[in-house]
Amino acid sequence: MKDKFYGTILQSEALAKYLLETSAYPREHEQLKELRAATVEKYQYWSLMNVSADEGQFISMLLKIMNAKKTIEVGVFTGYSLLVTALALPDDGKIIAIDPDREAYETGLPFIQKANMTHKIQFMQSDAMTVMDDFLAQGEKGTFDFAFVDADKENYINYHEQLLQLVKVGGIIAYDNTLWAGTVVAEEDDEMEDYLRGCRGHVIKLNTFLAEDPRIELAHLSIGDGLTLCKRLK
Repeated sequence: MKDKFYGTILQSEALAKYLLETSAYPREHEQLKELRAATVEKYQYWSLMNVSADEGQFISMLLKIMNAKKTIEVGVFTGYSLLVTALALPDDGKIIAIDPDREAYETGLPFIQKANMTHKIQFMQSDAMTVMDDFLAQGEKGTFDFAFVDADKENYINYHEQLLQLVKVGGIIAYDNTLWAGTVVAEEDDEMEDYLRGCRGHVIKLNTFLAEDPRIELAHLSIGDGLTLCKRLK
């Protein structure tokens, strides 16, 4: 499988390769390797939408340190981060996984099944706002330990408001792609791909918003394509 380094903020491909090949890939679960390869084969360039292996390794350790049992994932794609989460949770753990694209999810489903993790996952084919509104109406406030968001960037702030109610005080909300391939520090007229330019403003707005939000403790990490951790304070 040809390695892809699109999903890392590291500007040195050699350094990204070293990090992955030395520390991440040797400890990557076999079904995660297979899922990653299947995603690259089917989606080629757009396989970058899955988290990188080193970011997955970090999320796994974080979930274990937290002793997380109930999580919500907004944006699933083929499910690399979803399988990372399922493998990290205890056997009675539960993940609500929301994405309107069932076809992409079903690309990764055979590997989730092979890893015997399907019993932890409830996949919901829907827009996330509707699902989260329903959960809030059903009394699910403060019942989730962890949330992972890797979806439409224009809605990240809207998701934040809902997740601050769904995630318990002391729980973590994690936002992916918050350095957006480095374009958050680019000039407006700098050359960049259309998809990067299209969401760059939304990511910059999110980062400024989170930095000023008194309801959270914040850590903005330069892992993968940028990962922001928000600990709910109140």
